[in-house]
Amino acid sequence: MTAPDPRHQPRAFLEHLYRTAVHRALPLHNTEAFLPPPPRGRTIVLGAGKAGGAMAQAVEALWPADAALSGLVVTRYHHTPPRPPGLPGRIEVVEAAHPVPDAAGLQAAERILSLAQGLTADDLVLCLISGGGSALLTLPAEGLSLEEKQRINRELLDSGANIVEMNCVRKHLSRIKGGRLAAACAPAKVVTLTISDVPGDDPSVIASGPTVPDASSCADALAILQRYGIEVPGAIRARLEQGALETPKPGDPVFAGHAVHLIATPQQSLEAAAAAARAAGLEAHILSDEMEGESREVGKVHAALARAVAQRGQPFAPPCVILSGGETTVTVRKQPEGTPRGRGGRAGEFCLGLAQALQGQQRVWALAADTDGIDGVEDNAGAFVAPDTLQRALAQGMKVDAYLQRNDAYGYFSALGDLVVTGPTHTNVNDFRALLVL
Repeated sequence: MTAPDPRHQPRAFLEHLYRTAVHRALPLHNTEAFLPPPPRGRTIVLGAGKAGGAMAQAVEALWPADAALSGLVVTRYHHTPPRPPGLPGRIEVVEAAHPVPDAAGLQAAERILSLAQGLTADDLVLCLISGGGSALLTLPAEGLSLEEKQRINRELLDSGANIVEMNCVRKHLSRIKGGRLAAACAPAKVVTLTISDVPGDDPSVIASGPTVPDASSCADALAILQRYGIEVPGAIRARLEQGALETPKPGDPVFAGHAVHLIATPQQSLEAAAAAARAAGLEAHILSDEMEGESREVGKVHAALARAVAQRGQPFAPPCVILSGGETTVTVRKQPEGTPRGRGGRAGEFCLGLAQALQGQQRVWALAADTDGIDGVEDNAGAFVAPDTLQRALAQGMKVDAYLQRNDAYGYFSALGDLVVTGPTHTNVNDFRALLVL
């Protein structure tokens, strides 16, 4: 892919870096090296995540045509890629809701758990796990209704809890997460192929680790629920207090002989984008693939760095590209009764905070987008910021502070024509942020 000229087409250039990062994380480019040989018995493919449909297609395309293969994978609505001509469709792909689970996800999880029953030591289970699997693979603990699970999930999403905290709670309120799916597959061998969407690439956090040991505890889950003021039914709280909802731990023999392979990571995608920037004649600097914190505050920190580069040539000399990844959070602010709820996700809120703090800084452009193509629950991947963003907004009577107050990044950047819309990308290595300083 030839890069647009960053000096004359800054937005197109940043979009090129984003596409390069996404391309690096596509399952078909990353799966073959990690596939085990067919077993003596059956091969069952189970999985969940936003990349699930593309991962299933990659396995089908690469698996020997004369070897048996079947299974079920659940992905987000509208995230199943078109089936390539000639691909037989041996793995069923179903769709469900994200980020709040629904009945379709519950049904898929029940079917997946059922497919794990009755396997032998001669069988192989290929588990395809990617970000989003926590919501898509929903099977509430006994005594917890889907409606209660949905409420808890919504409150976690709005609370500002980070992904490790959210998934700790999800694991302990589930019958399939936190290693329980692997336990159900025993005595079959389990090989997990995963695409990381979490800071640190910890497989036990990705999609709440359905096939790997869980070192967190019921006490941890209770502490998180208390920290964010999230209520659970009394019977569930009692079972957490008693440790009755504990997950399989490291060292449990149920995981003996299992293998886990990270087939795509945020760092790899950032490195691909950095290489593309260097090929266009710019220095590229990767800050980190593990950035967390409030999206707007992370945006302000990036703005301070970009201003220092533009004004003083420190710590990097312009022209350059500054890249980062990770998973930020958004704490949804309570609004006066009757005020419409704002729209937007982490990437958009980052861009609001960035634009506010850049103060119209000349020679700085930025793009932030989710690599799955969907920022939160909207139809955009993210947003674009230019030196004249605040000026154009004020000309329309829009003050960035007001939009931040009501978490309405979508409304702000939509009015400016600066949403980044890609549609589902069929992978997910989480946040992508690129700042161009000329």
